[in-house]
Amino acid sequence: MYAIVEIAGQQFKVEKGREIFTHRLEGDVDAALVFDKVLLVDNGGDVQIGLPSVGGASINATIVEHLRGEKVIVFKKKRRKGYRVKNGHRQYLTRIRIDDILI
Repeated sequence: MYAIVEIAGQQFKVEKGREIFTHRLEGDVDAALVFDKVLLVDNGGDVQIGLPSVGGASINATIVEHLRGEKVIVFKKKRRKGYRVKNGHRQYLTRIRIDDILI
């Protein structure tokens, strides 16, 4: 059984017991979350597609930890002009564990 759910503006394929990384969510570690915007549910071949979301379906999750992602280097250069800029960025992330998929 799996579902497609929208979390923080992004779509994820989730299964029970799986952990995913999302953009930073509000809440403390071990806090319970409920996501109601379920776009698709597949229950052993019985597929329910929402228009825009599946009615009555929800995802229960738990916050495992808050962390920062890998550093990404952004380098800009214009040839023959002496223009060089180097910046780094680390995204704030939240790791959540999917506890249950309710239909």
